[in-house]
Amino acid sequence: MVTEKIPVVAIMSSGSLAGIMALLFEFSHIANLVAVASLLAYSMVSFSVLVLRYQPDQNLSKSEKTEEETETELVPVGSPLDSVPEAGTSNILKSLWFPTSTTPTQKSGQIVYRCAFLLVLLLSIVSLVLAQWPRRVFSGDPVLTTVAVLLLLLITGVTAIIWRQPQSPSPLTFRVPALPVLPLVSIFVNLSLMMQMTSGTWILFGIWNAVGFAIYFGYGVRHSLEENNKPQPPASSSQTPD
Repeated sequence: MVTEKIPVVAIMSSGSLAGIMALLFEFSHIANLVAVASLLAYSMVSFSVLVLRYQPDQNLSKSEKTEEETETELVPVGSPLDSVPEAGTSNILKSLWFPTSTTPTQKSGQIVYRCAFLLVLLLSIVSLVLAQWPRRVFSGDPVLTTVAVLLLLLITGVTAIIWRQPQSPSPLTFRVPALPVLPLVSIFVNLSLMMQMTSGTWILFGIWNAVGFAIYFGYGVRHSLEENNKPQPPASSSQTPD
């Protein structure tokens, strides 16, 4: 008969910590803290969906890398390509709008990855402006309205660059539709709600993150199964035989 072990220590410690938090903090602060963590998790999921759809298959990327290395070896030293750095810049700019392949490559994946990070930064700024000064933006304040319009134009341009990149053709049970717009809308809504939280909620969120990182890097990393399963380096055979 198989008996299941019950994590008594984990249940007691987490329950005690939840009770202490309920005694020390108001319910509204705890609810806001949970809301910030949930919205951040949803944003990370949307970001992952956006980035992973445009990443190349591992087997294809290895074969591509081999072909690129072969082409690099065939280029002679001191060729005209080395004396014209503008050609590389123009090729990069061209690949932003006219990708050379219909399937994701290492280059297109990196383009999407960097553009996605830039979009998160721009959406965070837009969400902050709309959360802090909504009346001034919509009433026609020249400075804030100009900033908002420029940010929206940049967001549209970077989104168009991601849209032009090839998506992965791998068959999946479910595929998120309307990429890259739908994940970006999800990130924008989550960031807008997060920017409306009070400063006290963000301070509490930062404190708990610091505590969590301290526990993870102080105990979790050293006691993780992956760390313990790493192959140990062979012992040095520096001893001389008798």
